[in-house]
Amino acid sequence: MEKEKIIITGGSGFIGTNLVDHFVSLGWKVLNLDINPPRNSSHKDYWQKVDITNLEELKLVFDAFKPDYVLHFAARTDLEETDDLSGYSANIQGVRNVVDVIKSTQSVQRTIFASSQLVCKVGYQPSSDEDYCPNTLYGHSKVIGEQIVRASGAIGPSWAIVRPTSIWGPWFDIPYRTFFLAINKGIYIHSGQVQTLKKWGFVLNSVEQVHKLLVGPDHLVNTNTFYLADFSPLVLKDYANCAQKEMGARRILTLPLWLMRLIAICGDFLKLLFWKNPPLTSFRLNNIITNEIQETSSLELITGPLPYTYQSGITKTVSWLKSQNLI
Repeated sequence: MEKEKIIITGGSGFIGTNLVDHFVSLGWKVLNLDINPPRNSSHKDYWQKVDITNLEELKLVFDAFKPDYVLHFAARTDLEETDDLSGYSANIQGVRNVVDVIKSTQSVQRTIFASSQLVCKVGYQPSSDEDYCPNTLYGHSKVIGEQIVRASGAIGPSWAIVRPTSIWGPWFDIPYRTFFLAINKGIYIHSGQVQTLKKWGFVLNSVEQVHKLLVGPDHLVNTNTFYLADFSPLVLKDYANCAQKEMGARRILTLPLWLMRLIAICGDFLKLLFWKNPPLTSFRLNNIITNEIQETSSLELITGPLPYTYQSGITKTVSWLKSQNLI
């Protein structure tokens, strides 16, 4: 029996690395298209250096590989761009190019396009999939990417859009790896008595969700939008305390919220002056204390129960951090 063939754009990134690992372990024929080499050195044989903003280069690869499935996760994901949207061309022109090459690649059966929860600012509850409220240029670029997919009409194969929430786990980077490292160093602080609820996502649960969307019933998947998040919300303080205990770190201190706001304002000024990434800013504090409860019932109907609790996810994440000599 011929192996399933899958192209994963952005397979050198955080979620992409875990997706490559997953499908390789299943025996699929995997091709990672990314401008950067793999984070996991064992993935080098599956990587081809490709810039998704180069349509001709992308088309040549698709024509040669003839994928059955496509996971489009390549993107610029930082929030640092403040001038204009041209800095996020991968999130706009890149999506347009992927749509175009899929239209001309008859082998593709289904595509999953990765967007972001930041098409709406944290705390905003959209009334529909096309109710947008971004508060960053990155979020705006992802809105345009979604609009390109929806406006393309009959792409050919069935497709879905996923909006990763706050995803964490092995191979992660800023900001959630920083969160774990801050706890390990004893410099993370709880914000008053705020009990923040978060539907964050452990990355190996996210990989399972993407796989189920890739092979799930067409009438449940096609043209729909799903938030990638664990189905049960966690209490942020409990999550942080669990990570602290797993790492054997110092007990987390609690400061009044008014003092945390003052520290965040100081961080704002430091960022303006010289510090690119201070530990706390008003933007970051607002994200910490704001509930994130996305609609995930339609995804749960397709995937069923997820394999990891946040506690077991923390155990695997801390083990990975130790294996990388990060803690």
